[in-house]
Amino acid sequence: MKKRVVVIGGGPGGYVAAIRAAQLGAETHLVESDRLGGTCLNVGCIPTKALLHTAGLVRAIKEESGHGLAVDGVRVEWSALMNRKEQVVNRLVKGVAGLLSANRVSVHQGRAVLQDSRTVKVEGEKSESLSADIIVLAVGSVPVRLDFPGADLAGVIDSTAALSLPRVPSSLVIIGGGVIGAEFAALFSSLGTKVAVVEMLPRLLATMDGQIASAIEKELKKMGVTVLTGAKLAEVRSNGGLLSARVTAGDKEETLAGEKVLVAVGRRPNTAGLGLEKLGIRLSRGAVEVNDNFETSVPGIYAIGDCNGRLMLAHAASAQGIAAVEHALGHRAAYNPRAIPSCLYTTPEAASVGLTEEEAGRQGLDYRVGLFPLAGNGKSLIEGCESGLVKIIAGARHGEILGAHIVGPRATELVGEMALAINLEATVDEMAATVHAHPTVSEALAEAALAFSGQAIHWPPGLKIR
Repeated sequence: MKKRVVVIGGGPGGYVAAIRAAQLGAETHLVESDRLGGTCLNVGCIPTKALLHTAGLVRAIKEESGHGLAVDGVRVEWSALMNRKEQVVNRLVKGVAGLLSANRVSVHQGRAVLQDSRTVKVEGEKSESLSADIIVLAVGSVPVRLDFPGADLAGVIDSTAALSLPRVPSSLVIIGGGVIGAEFAALFSSLGTKVAVVEMLPRLLATMDGQIASAIEKELKKMGVTVLTGAKLAEVRSNGGLLSARVTAGDKEETLAGEKVLVAVGRRPNTAGLGLEKLGIRLSRGAVEVNDNFETSVPGIYAIGDCNGRLMLAHAASAQGIAAVEHALGHRAAYNPRAIPSCLYTTPEAASVGLTEEEAGRQGLDYRVGLFPLAGNGKSLIEGCESGLVKIIAGARHGEILGAHIVGPRATELVGEMALAINLEATVDEMAATVHAHPTVSEALAEAALAFSGQAIHWPPGLKIR
């Protein structure tokens, strides 16, 4: 007899889980209250990257004067850019709908509420109840809202609103220097906006390797972005058509003016109103507690992606969704949390997988680092990036790769090779022995592996890496 799976949420975790459940022979139902694709596809990963792609082109053209290319009168047609962003999003949303249909997943439009551990009520134009053998919660996250004087002023926006502005703002104050804040800083700065970033912690990008975060911060400052770290927003006031953000850092105070103030301090699990507490599903600070198979405290109910708070990344949600339904349907699941990459789409890009050097130190591991600067890589120089680097962290004794961090052209593509290396428990010797095509930026991965033993070919021995 077919198992009946109900997935709540049609984002990158939910729709992938639904398709995988259908592939494994389950009768699969997916409930979505808004548009298929979730935050990532509609107001997150995809639209921001569509805008960042154009912003990167603008910046590249402006910087090509020394590369034999003279361009006059470059301007951004914001409305056309908005239209292109929507076209990309709509095409992918239709693609998700088509994939679900092709896999015979029944899609139900409405708000889901758990009636009991085996029943989901769908509240919408057509209210109905769905029985289930397995329920997968894939309800994602929502932006964190800060409570400060002036938070309700017009012009104080979140990341969703920032993707649909009627025009490019002349000035922007960004509260939060994580991945979201850094990407929006790069985006609007490239489009000509005067940008300031305020971060409460001692440095930007606190979850990234410190050396990589420092390199990105330098690039943002080079673009003209003002960066204030160790600083806290006190209030926002309206001031003659602009907004004034009063910021405190220790005993110092500064006021930053901006046409808009973007609050980008992270996201929180979207678990309210589902009826979880009534069923005894354990939560921790709003996130659903799960075991290593992503099963909640109630057997047969799983929680994947942002709502379990483990790793708020779209591809992590997809991988968790696959692992959850495979376990639920009696199959062996493979999910390696040590090999989940994270990406930053600034210019240049940055990407990481595995342990940061700070994490390796805190865990007391005996490790060494292999560093290779992209100033020694031909393809990177051709592309105008001299400040990038590749950093590999590996066990001191056996050279097993524990982490890898990249700043440079197409870092977000290159990190896939390093994720595979960690997943296969590869060593720096095996990485170094893998022939990489020339000229490519990927050659720097092998060079960093060689640098682990002080044997990099294209960097002079003893020359300091800045």
